Amino acid sequence: MLTCKEQVARSSDYLDGQLSFREKWMVRHHLMFCPNCRRFIRQMRLMQATLKALPEQPVEGIDDLAERLAEQRRKDNPL
Repeated sequence: MLTCKEQVARSSDYLDGQLSFREKWMVRHHLMFCPNCRRFIRQMRLMQATLKALPEQPVEGIDDLAERLAEQRRKDNPL
């Protein structure tokens, strides 16, 4: 059985479908018995889905918006 450290090292390849049948079986076997690694894989899947949902091109004017919000925050909460 894989250790948690070995599992984490294979996680990206597992999620990308790049493991051999034997390696995939070892990962799944470990996940059956390790709730911490199952949680880690769920978090990795969520992160992948979030990154895929982001726009490919930067949003126009985002820097100006960030600066306006920072300025408003400084006005609302002066040191």
